[in-house]
Amino acid sequence: MRPGFGSMSILFLTGCALAACGPAAPAKPADIKAAAADPARANDAAQDARRHGPEILAFAGVPQGGKVIDLIPGGGYWTRLFAKAVGPEGHVYGVWPKPYAMEAKGDVLSYMKLGNSADFANVSGSIQDATELKVPARVDLVFTSQNYHDYPDKFMGSLDPAVFNKAAFAALKPGGVLLIIDHAAAAGSGMRDTDTLHRIDPAIVKQQVTAAGFDFVGESKLLANPADDHGVAVFDKTIRGHTDQFIYKFRKPG
Repeated sequence: MRPGFGSMSILFLTGCALAACGPAAPAKPADIKAAAADPARANDAAQDARRHGPEILAFAGVPQGGKVIDLIPGGGYWTRLFAKAVGPEGHVYGVWPKPYAMEAKGDVLSYMKLGNSADFANVSGSIQDATELKVPARVDLVFTSQNYHDYPDKFMGSLDPAVFNKAAFAALKPGGVLLIIDHAAAAGSGMRDTDTLHRIDPAIVKQQVTAAGFDFVGESKLLANPADDHGVAVFDKTIRGHTDQFIYKFRKPG
């Protein structure tokens, strides 16, 4: 052993333990392609062209063997993709805030059964208070699609999104990623349209998340639609399924 090497190793290991060693290396494109092509998600594959799941997974930087929180996972499209990307050594935690779970009982019941299948044994679900985001271990990714705008709405308890941002920050490993996808509202509208049009101004999201201590990494235009004028509700038949959506990536320093 070289002089001083032992003490250096102890210092490194101590620092690594304190920081949970940071996130693992992102999955390679070939691994993402294999995850997307897994026969267990054959029904989901038909949605990939529209939802850009594999490309967004690559943008998020999901690591093999990593841990992911899928917040309000809906029908499980993203969970099933994440589960195949992280592999058997990783885990996907689906978290439902109680107020949302009351609105989506069918989805919740189906989701809770997902981890019982051999194909998705690395998935588990929980229902928590809307002010919480707690799982057994710090994670590499906190992901939420089309749900950030719900927090200030009445059915969620009119919560300040800062509550979620703080919880997400605490749940992540140093260097971990928060990825937010949501329906864009008109520039300058702030949170005005969250409960009526189910949209939120991307600028206010960036402001709120960075105020919680995150660094803004970048954005993807995969779900952008310049033809959306941001003036109608996302469930309106003229725009449903084709809204202008922003994809923002934030990182916890460390």
